[in-house]
Amino acid sequence: MFNIKHQIRKLYASSILSNLSLTGAWVAILAARGFSLPEIGLAETAYHVASLLTEIPSGTLADVFGRKRMLLISTLVHILASAVMILSNDLFMVCLSIALYAVCDSFASGSGDALAYDSLKSAGREATFDRYESNQLIIYRLFGGISILCAGFALIIGYRIAYATGIVTSLVQIGILSSLKEIRTDSAESRPAVFSPLKALLGCFRDSLRFLKQETKAFLLMMTNSLVGAADILLLFFLQAKLPSAGIPDEWLGPALFLMQVGGIIGAKAILKLKKQSYRTIFMITAGLVLAGIVLEHTGVSLLMTAGGFIAALADDALQVRTNTRLQNMFPSEQRATLISIECFTFSIIMMVLSPLAGFFFQVW
Repeated sequence: MFNIKHQIRKLYASSILSNLSLTGAWVAILAARGFSLPEIGLAETAYHVASLLTEIPSGTLADVFGRKRMLLISTLVHILASAVMILSNDLFMVCLSIALYAVCDSFASGSGDALAYDSLKSAGREATFDRYESNQLIIYRLFGGISILCAGFALIIGYRIAYATGIVTSLVQIGILSSLKEIRTDSAESRPAVFSPLKALLGCFRDSLRFLKQETKAFLLMMTNSLVGAADILLLFFLQAKLPSAGIPDEWLGPALFLMQVGGIIGAKAILKLKKQSYRTIFMITAGLVLAGIVLEHTGVSLLMTAGGFIAALADDALQVRTNTRLQNMFPSEQRATLISIECFTFSIIMMVLSPLAGFFFQVW
């Protein structure tokens, strides 16, 4: 027996520490260090390549060897990535650091939600997972927005000190994660004392693919949610570049971008009040709002463009909460982290395909 409230609160605290950073605007920090936009783009490519290579394996490792262990490994990799960035003096070391941050995110992506859902399930409270998912998105939007607002301060104190603060928060995070209770799945409990790790990993991955083949609805939910999410992320990304050209004063750019994050917070909370609405209805409304946000982005009026980003973030997070809750109810516990990682993998693939197309689209329209 364990205290489920303490378990969930520790997961919240860990998320706050991982999202609260002085280096959220890492692009601006690299630019201030003298790196060109093509070099920064190469660093972004290094992130996506590392993410694609480690996303699914990290989820399978979490299912086989434990979600708590993978969360701890993620934090240790974060410390290593920060140390490499502090010591970096050329593009290679910067790309290595960014790639390590991707590995860190991969190991954390499926493990946290899987541990949270199975913890709630063991306490008979899995019906409240939508509230947990909503709060996690609020943490992501709120503290991610605060990190962006800290960009100016990071430039003042210097990138080395800024990244060093990340090492300190990671050490605190390790203390919190170490006190979590690991929730073992049925398959893990019944596993023989002597087993082949490679065979176990391949078996877990094979079973996950078999599940998606049998449950096509789950795969379609992953794809449609990823498409809407990619549209919102790309919209917010390009607004960072287009708002200044639309005439917004420099001092208002940060608050405008933060306001868009507030839209996501409102969406994540509002969806909890619409439990009686069908998923089809929620999807049609949220997809329509994201499209409306894209249209407003092309008005060239900074106020309307900001409003577009706000409603798109609102819709995206509302759909994210509803979709993730529905998927968690469908996923078998013994492959939960793997399947979450597969969802993240599909999102990365969609982003890699849509990013250059969206760049051309936003430029010519």
